[in-house]
Amino acid sequence: MEHLLEQIAHCIEFGKVNEAASYPPEMKGQPGADEWTLTALQQGFSPEDILQKGFIRGMDRVGEKFAAHQIFVPQMLLSAKAMTTAMRHLQPFFQSGEAKKRGTFVIGTVAGDLHEIGKNLAGMMIAGNGWDVIDLGKDVKTERFAETVRQHPGCAVGLSALLTTTMEHMADTVNALKKEFPGLRILVGGAPVNAAFCSEIGADFYAANPQTAVQYLKEISVQ
Repeated sequence: MEHLLEQIAHCIEFGKVNEAASYPPEMKGQPGADEWTLTALQQGFSPEDILQKGFIRGMDRVGEKFAAHQIFVPQMLLSAKAMTTAMRHLQPFFQSGEAKKRGTFVIGTVAGDLHEIGKNLAGMMIAGNGWDVIDLGKDVKTERFAETVRQHPGCAVGLSALLTTTMEHMADTVNALKKEFPGLRILVGGAPVNAAFCSEIGADFYAANPQTAVQYLKEISVQ
C-alpha cells in the first residue's frame, strides 16, 4: 500500500504531471502524480498521509536537489506543476476541515519589484509542504501585506526582492509589519538579500533558497 505514496513522491520528484505528459521521457505513457493521487484517495489513504508521505516527501527531495545544484529552475517548475496538479484532488478535504494545514503563509514581491520566479518557486515548495499559501503577486505595497495579515491572524509572511533598488521597500515593509504585529514571523529572500541585511531590517529569517524557507517554517510550526 505504501507503494502508492512512493509513486506520488517519485512523480513529483521527477516532474511527471500525468499520464499524458511526455516528460520525463523515461516515464512517458505512465501514470503521473495526478492519477496516483486520485488512486490513493480511492483506495482509502487519508489526505494527511498523501500530503506527508507523497507530496512533502517528493518536494523535500526536489528542494534538496535544487539546493545542491543537482537540478535547476526548469526541472523544479515541472515538479511544482506535478504537485499543484495533484493537489486539486486534496483541496476539497482541506477546505472542509477534514484535513489540516500546517498554517497560513503570505508571500509577495515588494513594492517596485516586478520579478516573480523566485517568489513563485518558494510559494510552490511551501504549499507542497502543507501550508495554505496566499500569493499576493508582485509590486505589493506595505498596506496590502498588512491588510492580509489582519485577515489571517497567526500567519507567517515572506517578502521577495530581486533588485537592490527595491530592498529599501522590503525594509520599510518589515518595519511597518513588525510595528503593528510584533509577533509576526517574516522571511526575506531574493538575489540581493543576505543574512546581514535580514538582521539589519529586523526580519526573522533569511531564506537563501526555497528549501531553507520550508525548513524554517517546519520548525516554527511545531513550536
